[in-house]
Order: sequence, then C-alpha cells, then structure tokens
Amino acid sequence: MFLKIYQKYIISSFLLVVLKTSLVFLSLIIIMGVFEELSFFSKIDVKFYFPLVLALMNSFSVLYLVFPFIFLIGAQFFFIKILDSSELNAFKNFGLSNNKILTVIALTAFFCGIIITSFFYNFSAILKFKYLDLKNEFTKDNKYLATITENGLWIKDESASEDYFINAAKVSVNKLHNVEILIFNKNFELIKTIFTNEVDITNKNWLMSKSIIIAANGNKETINNYLFISNFNYKKINTLYSDLSALNIYDLMKLKNDYKNINYSTTEIDVHVERLVSYPFFLTVMTIFSSIIMLNIKHQKPKVFYATGGILLSVLIYYLNFFFGALGKNEQIPITLAIWLPIFLLSIMSLIGIIRLNEK
Repeated sequence: MFLKIYQKYIISSFLLVVLKTSLVFLSLIIIMGVFEELSFFSKIDVKFYFPLVLALMNSFSVLYLVFPFIFLIGAQFFFIKILDSSELNAFKNFGLSNNKILTVIALTAFFCGIIITSFFYNFSAILKFKYLDLKNEFTKDNKYLATITENGLWIKDESASEDYFINAAKVSVNKLHNVEILIFNKNFELIKTIFTNEVDITNKNWLMSKSIIIAANGNKETINNYLFISNFNYKKINTLYSDLSALNIYDLMKLKNDYKNINYSTTEIDVHVERLVSYPFFLTVMTIFSSIIMLNIKHQKPKVFYATGGILLSVLIYYLNFFFGALGKNEQIPITLAIWLPIFLLSIMSLIGIIRLNEK
C-alpha cells in the first residue's frame, strides 16, 4: 500500500520475468534429473513413475542453487522487455532515473532472497532429505550407516557373519576416542564387546593400541595392537553430511552442536550457513550487476545473444564462487572472506557501472 504505481509496475514486471525464467530452469532441471534417475535405476526393478518422483523431489534443491543465475538472466530479459517496448524512455520522461529503477528491482531481489532462504530453502531441504533417504535404499552402501548425535558418533557396520554397533565419544583426524564396539551374530545374539581409548581409522583396518574384550559369557581379556576390519575409514566418516542441502536451518544448527560435542570439524557447516546468510545479498548483487550491464551496452543484438552471455557470465561467477568456497572449506582463507569476497568483487564492479548509469 506504500508503493507508488510505477514501483508496483516495475516489481510485478520483474517478478513475472523471474517466474518465467524459473519455470524454464525448473523444467530443464526435472528433465535432466529424470534422465539421471533412469540411468541409476536402469538395472533395478522399480515402479515406472519412481524416477520421476525422485527427480521432482531433488529439483527444488537444485533450483535453490541456481536462483542467483535465474535473477541474473531475469534482470537481462526485464530490461530487454522495457527497452523493446520503449517503457524505459517513458519512465525517464516521467522523471525516473536509471538509479531509481535499479533500486526498485535490487530491493525486490533482496526481499526475494530473504523469502527464498527462510521458506523455500527449508522446503527444498525436506524434499532433498526424503530424496536421499529413498535413494539410499537402492545404493550398495545402504547397509552401512553412520550418524553423529549429542552422544557421539554412531556406526552400524557388518561383515558376512557379524553385525557391529560402534560408538565413539570423540573424533579427531584419523582417530576415534573412547570407543565401544558391540558385535552380534546374524541372529542378533551378542558375541562380545570391545572397549578401547583410541582407534586409528586411517584405513578400513582399524588398529587399537590397547583394547579390552569382554565375551558374552563374561570372560575378559586385554589385547595390544588389536586389528578390527570395518567398512569405514576416516575419509568415509568425514563425508557423512557432505550434502548439507538436505538439512534445514534447525537441523544444521543441531548438527553443528553435535559436531562440537565430539570435537568434529564444523568447517563445512560454517561455510554452508555463511552461504545462507549471504544469499539475499548475492541475489541482489547478481541482479544489480546484470542490470548495469544491460544499461551500459547497445541493444541491437538478438535475445539469444543476451541469453548466451548471461549463461556464460553465470558459469564464470559460479566457478569464482566455487574457487573461494573451496579455499574456505580447506581453511586456506577465513570462511567469511571466502563467502563474501566474490560478492564484494561483484559489488565493486557494479559500483563502477553505477557511476556512469545516469549519464545514459
């Protein structure tokens, strides 16, 4: 109700273009997802609609990742629309500067970013979690489970004749600490329990410097350099939640606390959370950057030229983001710097363009 007529028109026109662009991208994501799922289930007997359902469930998580590029391309087509229809000249005749128009769509992008992060992300995370849960039933490693809770690291493992339930209070690089291993036969009858202060899990042949083994009948023995064969090593455990997009914001915070309780690295979670915080700003900068490019170049080119340019620009920005994100995950640079530096660089380039904007 506080918006002026021209602001309502610009916002509605911009959002309509973004919505159309989003639907195009969503359709492409679903189509590619179906082909991927069909390839995965090519030798597995499932209902004919199951790959489609999985592709749909996963598509919203992928869409969340490409929204910044959707807004970049959407801003391009918004300006193509108002330039082709001479609406930009009409705006200027009514005293609207390029900066005013840019401010309206930038603020629109920012509030869209807040809504997408607050609601759409959590919705996509729920679907992604369900997607991974359903697909995990058909993977080769679905019988080997591991999770981190407030009570430490829990692992369900097995061999041809035995099942193992493993709990570790702490985790450090290539080691588990304060470990208890319950060993059952396939009839779920307890065979023995192993206690040890430290286990080397560099590879799948776990080495315990000193272990106490208690048999089901109560007999106890102490063994030095005990070797335990597992399907897990440190590298595999370290990728438990490599796909953090399957966790909503509440679950991310809970998982971070659980990681801290067992001295587990929270770097990946910190990077993911920092990306969520920066998301509205990234969306806004992408919109401004694209708008400035459109307002500073000639418009005699066909639309395919701008679409191609937008896609190439999106790929370039994606790899810039990926590069700095990788540096942050590997702790080569501070996480905050890794996430915000690409946004800062785009902002600087946008400011240079804004200086010239009202001269046009």
